[in-house]
Amino acid sequence: MKLSILLFFIVIVYSKNEIYLKRMVEKDYMNRMNVTAIRTLATVCILPLFITGCGFGKKVNTSTIFAMDTIMQLEIQGDDKLLTEAGEKIRDIEDTLSVTREDSEIGKLNREKSATLTMNGTKIMKKALQICDATGGSLDISVYPVLKTWGFTTGDYRVPSDDELKELIANVGYDKVHVDYTGDEACKVTIEDGMQIDLGSVVKGYTGSYIADFFREKGVKSGLINLGGNVECIGTKPDGNPWRVAIKSPFDDSKSGALGVIDASDIAIITSGGYERFFEENGERYWHIIDPKTGKPARSGLASVTVIGKDGMVCDGLSTALFVMGEKGAEAFYKKYGKGENGIAAFDLVMVTEDRAVYVTEGVSASFTLTSEYEDLKITVIK
Repeated sequence: MKLSILLFFIVIVYSKNEIYLKRMVEKDYMNRMNVTAIRTLATVCILPLFITGCGFGKKVNTSTIFAMDTIMQLEIQGDDKLLTEAGEKIRDIEDTLSVTREDSEIGKLNREKSATLTMNGTKIMKKALQICDATGGSLDISVYPVLKTWGFTTGDYRVPSDDELKELIANVGYDKVHVDYTGDEACKVTIEDGMQIDLGSVVKGYTGSYIADFFREKGVKSGLINLGGNVECIGTKPDGNPWRVAIKSPFDDSKSGALGVIDASDIAIITSGGYERFFEENGERYWHIIDPKTGKPARSGLASVTVIGKDGMVCDGLSTALFVMGEKGAEAFYKKYGKGENGIAAFDLVMVTEDRAVYVTEGVSASFTLTSEYEDLKITVIK
């Protein structure tokens, strides 16, 4: 059994249209992280974040924190005290909703099968279930016991038997989660015996938009939030140009690490792919994106899915769900929901198949470009 691990944090900086790779060894963070956290960091931090420093107007302040099992970087043109407040808000969400903390609201729910969620948990639960329903269960917040059995939550990887998976998926079903909402501030959640809930598939997307809104309310006009590869842009760069955010290449043989670049402002950009977290056994690769209907890694023909939109939580949830659906299913879903329908905020897509075909939706076709390494790939625009 072999785990693919990268022990450095890669930042790709765009300058005069050239890519520079910089290895930044974070010794303090490495010393603080357990093995599982390092494995998580190894797969998410490779997602390139394009950070261009500049000397326009207010000082650009940055903060790097470790939360939600990953390194996060916040960059704003504004008061550095806001970064401290943002860090506290991120850790508050983590403490409240972490599936691995027995004293969290989700920890209590999984242990006692009933719990009351406060404001953030209520908002996340409501929208997460909407996404689960809209995607027909391709996203399912109750798949956590299956992920645990594969070892993706602990690092103790193994391939479960078909009989074991059959027993596990019998308890999977977002429609078995019963929620009694008491306004927008709280809700009571009840689940069946044998079930466990994890909001990890959407919580970083929610957190990115939540922190971006906090910064905007405090007057921040320019900023970049990177929560372990979940990128949220505030405005433009301080010089007025759009942020240039890379989509990581999902292919092992990539030389640059970047497949393409999106010019972005005031938007979330979130990617899911089998390359993020996986293990190999007997020559076969198993990744962490599980098809809730089979209990096995989703093999849909897609190598990565990037979702771009105003709502980071929708982008986060859909990046997983559409990977499970495959290109045809994702295209049909986009045509039904892409403009913003039935509680699903408007979004665009960049999808890459295992045979290296690239599909982009019309809303980002003009702002997305392939890097020089992949300039010969065919791009199909979905309208």
